[in-house]
Amino acid sequence: MDNQKLSSIALIGGGPAALFMLKEIVNQNLAVEHISIFEKNERLGVGMPYGKYGARKEHLANVSANEIPALIDDVPTYLSRYAGTDFPDYYAHGKSNPYQVLPRLLLGDYLENQFHQYIALAIKRKIKVEVFTETEVIDLVYDRANEFYSVFTATDVEYEAEMVVICTGHYWPETFEGKIKGWYDSPYPPAKFDQMTNFPVAIKGASLTAVDAVKTLSRLNGRYIVENDQVSYVLHEESPNFAIHLFSTGGYLPALRFHSEEEPYAVSWSMTLDEIYEYKEKNDGFVDLDYVFERNFKCPLQKSDPAFYEKIKEMTIEQFVEEMLRIRNELDSFTLFRAEYLEAKKSIDRRQSISWKEKLAAFSYAMNYPAKHFSAEDMLRLRRVLMPLISVIIASLPQESYREIIALYEAGVIDHIQVDKASQVDPHHDFGAIYSYMDTEGKQKKTHYQLYVDGTGQQPLEFNDMPFEGIKNEGLISTGYLNFKNRAEGEKYFNEKGYHVKSSTNNFYMQVKGLSINDHFQALDAFGSATKNLFIMAVPFIGGLNPDYSGLDFCDTASERIVEFIKNKR
Repeated sequence: MDNQKLSSIALIGGGPAALFMLKEIVNQNLAVEHISIFEKNERLGVGMPYGKYGARKEHLANVSANEIPALIDDVPTYLSRYAGTDFPDYYAHGKSNPYQVLPRLLLGDYLENQFHQYIALAIKRKIKVEVFTETEVIDLVYDRANEFYSVFTATDVEYEAEMVVICTGHYWPETFEGKIKGWYDSPYPPAKFDQMTNFPVAIKGASLTAVDAVKTLSRLNGRYIVENDQVSYVLHEESPNFAIHLFSTGGYLPALRFHSEEEPYAVSWSMTLDEIYEYKEKNDGFVDLDYVFERNFKCPLQKSDPAFYEKIKEMTIEQFVEEMLRIRNELDSFTLFRAEYLEAKKSIDRRQSISWKEKLAAFSYAMNYPAKHFSAEDMLRLRRVLMPLISVIIASLPQESYREIIALYEAGVIDHIQVDKASQVDPHHDFGAIYSYMDTEGKQKKTHYQLYVDGTGQQPLEFNDMPFEGIKNEGLISTGYLNFKNRAEGEKYFNEKGYHVKSSTNNFYMQVKGLSINDHFQALDAFGSATKNLFIMAVPFIGGLNPDYSGLDFCDTASERIVEFIKNKR
């Protein structure tokens, strides 16, 4: 093994992904001389979600302090050492509750603090660390002859690095925002909403992103009143006509946080690479979704909740999802919302987990790593069948957010409208948007909204969305693909529109969202070979092959795998 020290690593982006990369570089004693960190905004560690570009004081994280992957200090230690002025109740000595969710801005302060502590540790270990904040990277170019990357910035300065890790984080391409008044491609940054809206507004989606928009807009047009732990909502006199209409195809509001007994997330939950390749050798070169579901959901559930396991042990994935959604479909969304709140509250009060939900969340995390070895058929099953249920269950909406939404509902301010999958939103020629859909009674509706917000959350991005032309033009990155296991299935989808299925000499393969990466998050080039010293942790660009790809836990385990791989290759 070549133990030559790396000359330089460039981290493109300075948010949570870069923080956990630096953590693993330090913790695993990776031999590197120089680390450059490029962040387009003014702060390290916070990224979009945990700073002013993604949150205000009212926005809460969907993880509690004890669920945050280990850093130098845990959250209670940080809160006891660093007094802040914005959230005095959280800093009070002895009052920290590890099971309590934190305001996202406060969590951002914590992550920023930890980032600077890791920089200090790296410097102490004789690594030169250069930080470039307010410095946007506009291109990456690889010099094949000398084997280094040129990092070009918007300040017209060029830097060189032997290795690059792309950690650019969340990104929302603009469609009509800025061109059509009253059209917003995302709720971020929340400061762009700065006026009362005395009319109904449309929010596409009912996810945590949509809840962010609800929190921001409701505070502009009214106020929450808390009395004896009860929350009510009153409109401002200037906004008597304000209302929020949430639109979603599933018709479900996000599930609420409950007590979890497991460690936050563990690498051991997932199949090891040896397991993956051994399984593939015996199963026609693929990892089967059914096997992963059995291994990472049913088997753990058998130990934690034998009674529930007995009910579902013979069910297929389709039957299980149908049963779980059937129960939900029997109630309207707000009645179900109340029922799930009571279930979650009981779980928290008694410190007892809701096992099937906990194990489903664990499965969602664990299946990321074998997912790039699924067949195209199984990836389609996963996205069509399982992900609609998983996306609701793992949302972990904080109880405080539930109480605000119910207060809006009781005030007659919010409504949740289930629409068909063919529904669409088009810009109005003057302002806002036209929402066209078929309701649950089969009636066609078309409504003009003066203000429209896309609240569907971060979507996987495509090859052409990558802003770095140098690595695109040189073929150093490529679009993700999965092969069909069954030729007849591939041929069926090949003849259907919208599936991006292509044919080869012996088989069919399907294009998936985002870029192609290997098991070590290393970019794959146009020929399917690993691109030397280029790694991608930018979550929107790897979502096609990592179906549940967001969160601090993802950043932590992905960084661990990348650094382990780098060490073993040198």
